[in-house]
Amino acid sequence: MPVLVMKFGGTSVATVDKIKRAAKKVGVEVAKGYDVIVIVSAMSGETNKLVGFVNDTSPLYDAREYDAIVSSGENVTAGLMALTLQEMDVPARSWQGWQVPVQTTSAHANARIEEIPTDNINAKFGEGMKVAVVAGFQGVSPEGRITTLGRGGSDTTAVAFAAAFEAERCDIYTDVDGVYTTDPRVTDKARKLDKIAFEEMLELASLGAKVLQTRSVELAMRYKVRLRVLSSFEEQSDEAGTLVCAEEEIMESNVVAGVAFSRDEAKMTLISVADRPGIAAAIFGPLAEAGVNVDMIVQNISEEGRTDMTFSCPIDQVKHAQKAMDDAKARDDINFHDLVADTDVAKVSIVGIGMRSHAGVAAKMFATLRDEGINIKVITTSEIKTSVLVDRKYMELAVQALHDAFELEKAA
Repeated sequence: MPVLVMKFGGTSVATVDKIKRAAKKVGVEVAKGYDVIVIVSAMSGETNKLVGFVNDTSPLYDAREYDAIVSSGENVTAGLMALTLQEMDVPARSWQGWQVPVQTTSAHANARIEEIPTDNINAKFGEGMKVAVVAGFQGVSPEGRITTLGRGGSDTTAVAFAAAFEAERCDIYTDVDGVYTTDPRVTDKARKLDKIAFEEMLELASLGAKVLQTRSVELAMRYKVRLRVLSSFEEQSDEAGTLVCAEEEIMESNVVAGVAFSRDEAKMTLISVADRPGIAAAIFGPLAEAGVNVDMIVQNISEEGRTDMTFSCPIDQVKHAQKAMDDAKARDDINFHDLVADTDVAKVSIVGIGMRSHAGVAAKMFATLRDEGINIKVITTSEIKTSVLVDRKYMELAVQALHDAFELEKAA
């Protein structure tokens, strides 16, 4: 039988009634002849509650016990989904990560999947099971301990199962009905995309779009897993949602596919750093060791052997970055006059595979922002994206202006 993977996020399984609604969607696919692997998240809010219990009990917690606790939310959902399907006369059973087993690294709270053997589930499919309900977000380490994949890890679980079982498709059910050209809450002109290329979706996810977890898109692109993003709360059809697929499947697309943004950015500048060989390594090595996720980097022109170095990072990592730089300065690894943090900025990005073959896209972006009186603080580019840092108060204006300038409300 062909295999289909269906993933239901926390809002889709938030109550028993919503689990019943999701189970009906699974039943539709079983009736079409699929063997179905259902990946479930914990009920909405449950993981946050469990994390709160951990922090209240042990602020400096043992990460192994953290995983044992926070993974339990998915176990409840998987069991309830399996029971609901059984009540519908659909042969189903629940699977925890260790029962599959989903083999992961030992990096508790942020493990990576290494292998998903198919023998156990396929054997049950052969015995007449039609639905395997798998607890997402969790696996088992080489030491036999429960691990978790990090927040949003159920998306990664779903894609990994689709790759391992060579599924026809991986359907991600969530509280939105697809991938939009930008957040509809920022502009009512946002348009749902019928299809989007893996590369575009990966950039949008990494730049702030929260529809899919970045790691899940990376995995889908590597293994060519066709993803479909759908709403749990609307009637489904073969054309519903947004298909995330290889570029070759998209006949024609706009030059720019979407506008992404992130409010939670900070701009940090090391003023008057010695301009010498190895200075970049001396700065960004300690930042990496401190777990600071550096994004945009700009080095100013050197003057009298000194230069300024600017970089951006998530706003919640500013203190870690400051400590890493102060410690490096104390060790005499780097010498700088001052470290200035601007925590009132936002990142706005345009993304599109069409940018590879069209000149003037970045210039149009810059002109659009100029016409709105928006000053650009930092710029970074890649083959299919251009990102800028702007004052946070201008973020929504920038998104709306760029959406209009590139006419994203119109299909190609």
